[in-house]
Formats: sequence, C-alpha cells, structure tokens
Amino acid sequence: MNDNDPGSQWFDQEAGPLVRPYAMTGGRTAPGPQGAHFDLIALVSLDTAAPGVHDDTALGPEHRSIIELCRTETQTVAELAAGTDVPVGVVRVLLGDLLELACVKVSRPVPPAQLPDEKILREVIDGLRAL
Repeated sequence: MNDNDPGSQWFDQEAGPLVRPYAMTGGRTAPGPQGAHFDLIALVSLDTAAPGVHDDTALGPEHRSIIELCRTETQTVAELAAGTDVPVGVVRVLLGDLLELACVKVSRPVPPAQLPDEKILREVIDGLRAL
C-alpha cells in the first residue's frame, strides 16, 4: 500500500488496520451506568444467566473479546485491557455497556482494612501446626 493512498493512514503494515479508541466507544468517554466505577483491580465475571451473553449480534467485536476472556475465569479490568490490547479507558466504557446489558458482574476485591490482621493469621497457623 502506498503512503499516498487515501486510506493509508488507517493501515499499519505490521499492525494491520488501525481503529481509534473513540470509534470503539462511539465517542463516549465514561461508563454507562450511573455510579459505575471500574478500578484496575475490580473483578469482572461473566453472568452466564444473562440473555445478552449468547446474542453476539448486538455486541461489537471488542465487547465479544471481553466476554470471551471472562468466559474461562474472572478477570481484573487491567487484565482485560492487556488481554484485548485495548486502552483501559476504552475497556471501562465497554464494561459499562456489558454491565447495562447484564452480561457481566463487577465486584471489588476486599479492601485491605477489612482483611484479618497478619498477626492473627500467624497465630492461627501456629495453633494449627501445634495440633
């Protein structure tokens, strides 16, 4: 392909066709549902009971990529961005779409302040070893 061709700016010889992030999200920059906030370590799992999960015609290719990654195991937002090779901001918008369609469930990991104290855990381990 010649650099003077009209469509050459949308094609990279090594990477293939280039799609701008705003094209993937329809120009949106924020996730859909009100109050939806996807931390990098938020856990995303597939809701297999959701009707939209098996209807690929309503979803774009990036949405389907996220669903496929979540089909085998729960993923973090950061892992989804790496696995789809899509910027994190775009993944967040796409996750908002999937959350609105009830295709995925998003949960937050347990905050460190709510985890048991390390000292208590060590005492439990020592007690178990003493048995």
